[in-house]
Amino acid sequence: MATKKVEETPAVSASDIDDLKTQIASIQNLAEVTHAALDALTTRVAAIEDKTSDGSETTDEDKFIIMWEYIQRLNSLINKGGLGNQIDGAADEALQAVSEQSEKAHVKGVALGVKAKVLSGHTLAESLNDFRKIFPAVYRATVAAGEQSGRLDTILDRLAEYTESRHSLRQKVNHALIYPVVLTGLSLTIIVLMLVYVVPKVVGVFQTSGQSLPILTRSLIWFSDFLQNWWLGILGVLGILIFTIHRSLENEETKKRAHRWILKIPVLGKVSRGLNTARFTRTFSILNSSGVPVLESLRISASVVSNLPMRDAVEKATMRVREGSAIGHALNESGIFPAMSIHLISSGETSGELDGMLEKAATHQEKEMDSTLTTMLNLLEPILIIFMGLIVLAIVMAVLLPIFQINQLIL
Repeated sequence: MATKKVEETPAVSASDIDDLKTQIASIQNLAEVTHAALDALTTRVAAIEDKTSDGSETTDEDKFIIMWEYIQRLNSLINKGGLGNQIDGAADEALQAVSEQSEKAHVKGVALGVKAKVLSGHTLAESLNDFRKIFPAVYRATVAAGEQSGRLDTILDRLAEYTESRHSLRQKVNHALIYPVVLTGLSLTIIVLMLVYVVPKVVGVFQTSGQSLPILTRSLIWFSDFLQNWWLGILGVLGILIFTIHRSLENEETKKRAHRWILKIPVLGKVSRGLNTARFTRTFSILNSSGVPVLESLRISASVVSNLPMRDAVEKATMRVREGSAIGHALNESGIFPAMSIHLISSGETSGELDGMLEKAATHQEKEMDSTLTTMLNLLEPILIIFMGLIVLAIVMAVLLPIFQINQLIL
């Protein structure tokens, strides 16, 4: 019989084993250094959530701009590059391109931070979780749903549209408030300067004459003296009042009562209700259409509602939906949301077109709020002008009445 030849295993010396151990240790050290570098980069970039490039606090507007520009650029690069549904090496290049194309240090830093997490093996949704103050839950949830469903390009496109619509809504509100605030501030400044510097010099002539002054003139003199002598105390009282109100609103129940009171104010309540309803329906629409479960969509949508009674209503509606109630019926029980929005949501549930009806409800509320803001601004402008004009007229009459009395005495 032929004997089977057994191959001999080459002997391994102790020095070879030591070299192998040294190589393994070097690889481990390299891996630790790499992960440490990635973590350090992510931590360093995460500081951008709270500080701007000049060291000042990051405002909500800064965070919104970061989020908007980042989503827009990433969406454009992924769609143009045909990367479709995966965050792989090509998408890493897209993240790098976002950082290189961004002129703002904020966006560049966030892009590098997200890329560092993706390179270390995390998904895009998990990478966004490290920037919770910049990317809200609605963004993280929709991206996660897009990655799971294989429709990330479509989801990013919807996120870009959603962010743009929110930015447009915010701009409308800010633009509606700029003119009244500036007009009121300038008018009050001019009136105070007149009372403190101009009126005392003009009216002082009548005081030295010894004549009996009209009550309007005496009131003006008293108010002018009060501003000159007690201006520091007035500023102190205003500061204490603002501080007290600010601290009171930090209490949840006090803030809730204030928000409930706002909803009862005729015009302001309508604007607040419409603004929050538009936020809720549009957020619910993008989450539901992205494949996020209904209960999770309702929970996340409640977080974008700034009015506390309305947020509580959404949270209670979520509990009723969990128990089997219809969404429209559950929201209608609070009596806070506009009837048209409730009707559209209920119609969408019945017809199986909830996504489309939610979009229509959001668009309807935004248009209605835009119309309300325009009407309010058109009414507020002449009201402010008339009010300030009456104050100036009272000051002028207080100065002219003693002159009329002197002319009558001469005649």
